[in-house]
Amino acid sequence: MEVKKAVIPAAGLGTRFLPATKAQPKEMLPVVDKPTIQYIVEEAVESGIEDVIIITGRHKRAIEDHFDKSFELEVSLKEQGKVDRLRMVREISDLVDVHYVRQKEPLGLGHAILCAKTFVGDEPFAILLGDDIVKAEEPVTKQLIESFNQKQSSVIGVQKVADELVSKYGIVDYSNGNNGTYQVRDLVEKPALEEAPSNIAILGRYIITPAIFDILENTEPGKGGEIQLTDALRTLLKQEEVYAHVFNGRRYDIGDKQGFLEAVVEFALARDDIRDDFKEYLFNYLQEELKEEFYSEIAALEKAK
Repeated sequence: MEVKKAVIPAAGLGTRFLPATKAQPKEMLPVVDKPTIQYIVEEAVESGIEDVIIITGRHKRAIEDHFDKSFELEVSLKEQGKVDRLRMVREISDLVDVHYVRQKEPLGLGHAILCAKTFVGDEPFAILLGDDIVKAEEPVTKQLIESFNQKQSSVIGVQKVADELVSKYGIVDYSNGNNGTYQVRDLVEKPALEEAPSNIAILGRYIITPAIFDILENTEPGKGGEIQLTDALRTLLKQEEVYAHVFNGRRYDIGDKQGFLEAVVEFALARDDIRDDFKEYLFNYLQEELKEEFYSEIAALEKAK
């Protein structure tokens, strides 16, 4: 079966970015001039996805407005002769058919995915988490779909992470494989380093068979009192083969301030329209910073004599 539907969970409160997210969704925070969730939707579209459902929560109306038509804005841009900006605005609303369902309670990622059961039906589907943006020559979701087409089983997107980050992610215990795809033996949600079976982490992209829904409906709350997708995938392992695919691409953790800032800088440097001026600014700024640090260290040494 073809993978033509995608689920994007976007119901989180974004507490790590307070106060910026007090009144706006974290998914609408811009990386340069584009909301993070638009990068996610564009990845889905470039991977061949035809229908997207975004799982929202309260105070997430801005996401719906972003992908909707904006009549007043379009009229204003047309009257001002701003053809390029008008085309850009229209392209956003024409990207793909976007549907929405609200997660009424914050009961975890697994519960958010369960909210999409009626939309997905009896088809394999993609999951794209909004906290992860990946810059890649071939979209990550497309890479996973290609792996799914070969295996006809659920595929989890993974990459190796540093030891100090292991406890932040679901970690994979895997057997031998080839071409970057490995059969999963077990999954552990956010283990301590000494308890982790590997440092291969699940990083926000999945292709899952619809069997996951019946499992989620019977999954007890796990860590944090939430229904964990990882726990449901462990049960799925007992019913069918599950694979981990090491995807190619530079991944940014947008849910983390450091990752967000790295994305802003690197995406800006990749833009032809602003790269040169921005690069010059960064160079001059860092030069001055390093100069000040150097003279401060010299002064401290002189004072210590």
